[in-house]
Amino acid sequence: MILIIVLPGITLLPYLLTLDPPITDNTAMVEFAQTDKTAIFLQVLAIIPAHLLTLLFAWIVITKGRKFSFRQTLGWESGGVRWWHYVAILAGFLTIASIVGHYVPEQENDLIRILRSSRATVYLVVFMATFTAPIVEEVVYRGLLYSAIQRAAGVPIAFLVVTLMFALVHVPQYYPSYSTIFLLTLLSVTLTGLRVRSKNLWPCIVLHMVFNGLQSVMILIETNTANPPSIDPSGIFFWLIK
Repeated sequence: MILIIVLPGITLLPYLLTLDPPITDNTAMVEFAQTDKTAIFLQVLAIIPAHLLTLLFAWIVITKGRKFSFRQTLGWESGGVRWWHYVAILAGFLTIASIVGHYVPEQENDLIRILRSSRATVYLVVFMATFTAPIVEEVVYRGLLYSAIQRAAGVPIAFLVVTLMFALVHVPQYYPSYSTIFLLTLLSVTLTGLRVRSKNLWPCIVLHMVFNGLQSVMILIETNTANPPSIDPSGIFFWLIK
């Protein structure tokens, strides 16, 4: 996941070098990177190769250089999870989200600001959220890390550590939206619990992709009528229940 931090800065560097006059002040450079729509797009774009490289690294570690099957090692079966289980889980999650959204006011966060920057960035975020992020995150957290910790310390410790790691790594993206952070933690509990119950990674990937896919559809609907895209700062989770 370090690549997701490093590559956006590397990708942004050539664009910064083309500026005339150049930006030399660090504070001004940070502000430019956070507000210029091209700079934001380039940083988001860099996450795709970061995802692919992370997945490649995970594949090498999991297969030990192609000695073992990637899918068999992680668990690429349904594990007894049926389609209606996914529906029930999503329905329960959205019910809780509606209650949280009613009582806890939502604050703006980095994701909202990124989505407001340009329509091209919206499409890029939607693509990554639906297709690359769920696979990479599940392979890393509930695949590679969960399996390693479970073997070393047992299921309860693995459940707790992986759940917290997944939630904490997303805090900077959504801070200070405490309701969204709570729901992200709940999502992490759900996904890790599904991993424990099914003894397979595949159901986690499916649920994560469906969940993010639904959010992506609502993002496209929310941003379809305004240019630049207009996002209601009611929180990414709450677009599903408006």
